[in-house]
Amino acid sequence: MRFVHDSAPSWDLTYDDVFMVPSRSDVASRLDVDLSTTDGTGTTIPIIAANMTAVSGRRMAETLARRGGLAIIPQDIPIDVVADVVGFVKSRHLVFDTPITMAPTDTVGEAINLLPKRAHGAVVVVDVDKPVGVITEADCTDVDRFTQLHRVMSTDVLTLPDSVDPRQAFDRLHEGRHRLAPVVDATGRLIGILTRTAALRATLYQPAVDATGRLRVGAAIGVNGDVAGRAEALLATGIDVLVVDTAHGHQERMLEALRLVRKLEPSVPIAAGNVVSAEGVRDLVDAGADIIKVGVGPGAMCTTRMMTGVGRPQFSAVLECAVEARRLDRHVWADGGVRHPRDVALALAAGASNVMIGSWFAGTHESPGDVYRDPDGRLFKESFGMASARAVRGRTERDTAFERARKALFEEGISSSRMYLDNERPGVEDLLDRIVAGVRSACTYAGAGSIAELHERAVVGVQSAAGYAEGQPLHISW
Repeated sequence: MRFVHDSAPSWDLTYDDVFMVPSRSDVASRLDVDLSTTDGTGTTIPIIAANMTAVSGRRMAETLARRGGLAIIPQDIPIDVVADVVGFVKSRHLVFDTPITMAPTDTVGEAINLLPKRAHGAVVVVDVDKPVGVITEADCTDVDRFTQLHRVMSTDVLTLPDSVDPRQAFDRLHEGRHRLAPVVDATGRLIGILTRTAALRATLYQPAVDATGRLRVGAAIGVNGDVAGRAEALLATGIDVLVVDTAHGHQERMLEALRLVRKLEPSVPIAAGNVVSAEGVRDLVDAGADIIKVGVGPGAMCTTRMMTGVGRPQFSAVLECAVEARRLDRHVWADGGVRHPRDVALALAAGASNVMIGSWFAGTHESPGDVYRDPDGRLFKESFGMASARAVRGRTERDTAFERARKALFEEGISSSRMYLDNERPGVEDLLDRIVAGVRSACTYAGAGSIAELHERAVVGVQSAAGYAEGQPLHISW
């Protein structure tokens, strides 16, 4: 990457401060761009769901890995629960989504509560594991909540065999004017669900899979307590990436934690952070990190900069850390500050191998937590920072009441924020479509056929606030 005027400015830059200049390109199509990464994580698109309790759970991990990304299970989750999540993700189909199933005698009220859990928006009614009907939100409109499902379910159900390929599935759904269909095995037993859009996505994305062809998932640990014991237990669950995580990654506890983890000789990459300087990268690499997480204070739920004055504008932080990591034959993840597809493209241009996304993904069907409706009828989920009082309460539940109260006094981060679901793009896959389309287009403008070439060929300029505003579309006239 180079700056358009061949010299970097003397001040630090955020994503909003910069833009890419088009270059001569021989990349004919966005689909010719390879977005797979080379940092050992196995991702085929450069997207990581952040290890936040309000973001990364089993549904997020399954869905993201199916499209080529990776979710990191948060450090506060008990080991037995992490093992259950990893086993769940590893057992998921590479094409078919996991169905929500209910019995014919279950009620409409119960179905309404479950429908928001999956972006496909359907409950498959099963009898002895075989689909007998489908319930959608439309079927539940103006229906008494105690009505049993067999009275309102659609029985005109198209089923697809598990041998069907995505193109055949799309054609059959299109011809039958069905939005979705249960997928069954040779005995008629339900094994998945597939929508027309999911069938299309299966031809455009490549799942992130391990050496045995199962979906990938990562997990995080902190730097306190029995670091080695917890790391060993997490590795035993079969995770594909281990993240050693703390807000201030350039500290002695982090370095000691990394040394303890490295002594275990894990066969998976170790990511660690967060830092924002070349010195921080060097120290974490020396202690055993393969991947460095970059970012202090840019996250939507983070109050660090306002509380402490500490942090660094994210584009400059990623750029400096990526240069140093590359010199050491290591990689960086850009963690925080991503609010638009352009930010992902700019982070990759600066040298990141993957980009972590948190709050943006919190407002999707796949994130953990329940869906709420505000007084205006808009759907939202709650998000919160991992250093907030809410998160601290969760990770200190075994402390005494006195110790919990002491720690809660010094919170950093928002404890409750509304992340609204976009009516047109309510699922994480909808957001992935936008992000991937934007990054692929950015690559074609730069003449890059891969992430590595994007970093090599990108020409970046610095703009004023007016320049940034000029690039924003207007949804209504001025």
